[in-house]
Amino acid sequence: MRNYVLKGNICYSKSSKELCIVENGYVVCKDGRSAGVYETLPEIYEALPCYNYEDKIVIPGLVDLHVHAPQYSFRGLGMDLELIEWLNTHTFVEEAKYADLEYAKKAYDIFVEDLIDSATTRACIFGTIHTDATLLLMEKLENAGIVAYVGKVNMDRNSPQYLCEESAEKSAQDTQKWLVDSQRFQYVKPILTPRFTPSCTDELFERLSELQKKYHLPVQSHLSENLGEIDWVKELCQGTQFYGESYHQYGMFGNACPTIMAHCVHSGEAEIEMMRKQQVFVAHCPESNANLASGVAPVKTYLEKGMKVGLGTDIAAGSSLSLFRAMASAVQCSKLRWRLYDQSVAPLTVEEVFYLATKGGGEFFGKAGSFEEGYEFDAVVMDDTSIRHPQSLGAKERLERLIYLAEDHHIAAKFISGRVIFREK
Repeated sequence: MRNYVLKGNICYSKSSKELCIVENGYVVCKDGRSAGVYETLPEIYEALPCYNYEDKIVIPGLVDLHVHAPQYSFRGLGMDLELIEWLNTHTFVEEAKYADLEYAKKAYDIFVEDLIDSATTRACIFGTIHTDATLLLMEKLENAGIVAYVGKVNMDRNSPQYLCEESAEKSAQDTQKWLVDSQRFQYVKPILTPRFTPSCTDELFERLSELQKKYHLPVQSHLSENLGEIDWVKELCQGTQFYGESYHQYGMFGNACPTIMAHCVHSGEAEIEMMRKQQVFVAHCPESNANLASGVAPVKTYLEKGMKVGLGTDIAAGSSLSLFRAMASAVQCSKLRWRLYDQSVAPLTVEEVFYLATKGGGEFFGKAGSFEEGYEFDAVVMDDTSIRHPQSLGAKERLERLIYLAEDHHIAAKFISGRVIFREK
């Protein structure tokens, strides 16, 4: 059923500055899209089934722009390391195990089950280099009803032998086969995923660029996360002026090629301007950047420049699938940046981080992440009544508390594109 009404305390963003709240209001789902938010239900919709969540918080589904599914199994480990050492010590060792489909099945069962139980309704996900395991992940997400982009990772250099594809040609061939095989999915779509510039040869980028144009694919990767990584790219790509150009020279950096770049912690002015001009999406991953000592991205500046920005949990450099935790971390890290680095740029607000987790990231999927009319109807109902408190709180205060307490386990119902994923009876 894709036509119904939700009654509750409706909270959604129209912009990064405007958080809309209608207490004891209604949001209407018609044909899988929002037909608007109302203080009083219009007569035309009175005959629709109404799910009454009168004392609960109803928000758009949250959007994770950057998460590594195979890393979920070792979240919380290696947090005393920096990026490159962490990759070599934990990440690559774990991802190699996904050549074994039985292992992949066990691991991805856990990941998808926990993702269903979270407030996330849409996600952009890294798999591994393994075609079969990546298809398995896509199938599990499809069966769960999650809307996602999933990428088979490409890496043919500067990687351990046990996780390095034998050649650019073989990597491209495997990727094309995966693209063809993934056409059977309705909710889960492929996204080209060169891991990052140091792990991909020029020949591989050229071949991926050909596939991108042939299949009109989006792209996801990493950009300017770590200072050592940036210096490494300078050595590898001496014909480029900055990291972003290593993607742009192959037509894989925005505009005609929808692109997500995770982190962008140390992007310089020229790189930022190219991202803005090319409408590249920045996946801000604050907890990951803190855990791996990468730094704090200038996200407030990105917003003020009108750039495309969303949030990522970046499992397993991030420790949790909770986008509420990512929101809280984004505020906290922006305060540290303001206090220690640049007091001319104010910290992020609750309104801004909620926008990033909903409409900001949702834009990569089209009209998603809001209850404005015409947006795909993704909704999560939060039941915070078990959080004890003596004082009277309004809906905005209750939402802010959910963000800071990372209370994903208080979910009473979840809807994606109008489909009922689960709800309390």
